[in-house]
Amino acid sequence: MVHVRPQSTVDSALRCSDAGMRDADNAELHGVAVKTIRRWRRLYRRRGLPRGQGHLAPPCPRCDDAALSEQEYAELLGWYLGDGHISLGRRGVYNLHVINDARYAALNAHLLELMATVKPGGRPHTRLVPGAVVTTVSWKHWPCLIPQHGAGRKHERTIALEDWQREVVEAHPADFLRGLFHSDGARVNNWASRVVAGEKRRYHYPRWQFSNASEDIIGLCTWALDLVEVPWRRSSQRMVSVSRRGAVARLDELIGPKV
Repeated sequence: MVHVRPQSTVDSALRCSDAGMRDADNAELHGVAVKTIRRWRRLYRRRGLPRGQGHLAPPCPRCDDAALSEQEYAELLGWYLGDGHISLGRRGVYNLHVINDARYAALNAHLLELMATVKPGGRPHTRLVPGAVVTTVSWKHWPCLIPQHGAGRKHERTIALEDWQREVVEAHPADFLRGLFHSDGARVNNWASRVVAGEKRRYHYPRWQFSNASEDIIGLCTWALDLVEVPWRRSSQRMVSVSRRGAVARLDELIGPKV
């Protein structure tokens, strides 16, 4: 539990410290822990920091014109559209959650770095659910950066990028695709059989597939594939496939392995 002491208590304790009172006596007098007295002296007297300095949220790229790490943002946006959602917590703070299979340890570690870069100074954390890892970071400004947030499931509402988001994705389409395919996609091995010289032979070949229930998100995926000139086809209502040998190799190069 976090205890927020009145400013008058902090001022009184610092005056007692300045007068030479021992930390233990000062803590007992003001009803706080000894380490709290020491922290107040370190932060407010020695360093001269105002209260709350360590808890200030970073400025918003949309509200405050702060810098945005566009390459990492493009990938995180792909992760959100694939297997992410935003929830409202206490005091108007929003939580961005991304769910990913627990077996992809490297990707889950990468997600922590990604979130901490898009929200400078952020402290993303993880929790385990059956078979998956949920990576979360909190910020009041997630709806500013991800305006696609809304009530209900993503496939039940319109998902469209704002002009500034489209510009970011156009500048970093590979990163956007990495987020999409590593969240809601898979690299699978398919096979086909052919008769060659009277003999039936079986051939194996890799394929990338992206599956999503939202037609709008499917459209964003195919748009980004067109930006990087990777041929694709709709293999089912909810699935986009990249199957040609050269296209698979190109996508491998752009987004890397799913591990």
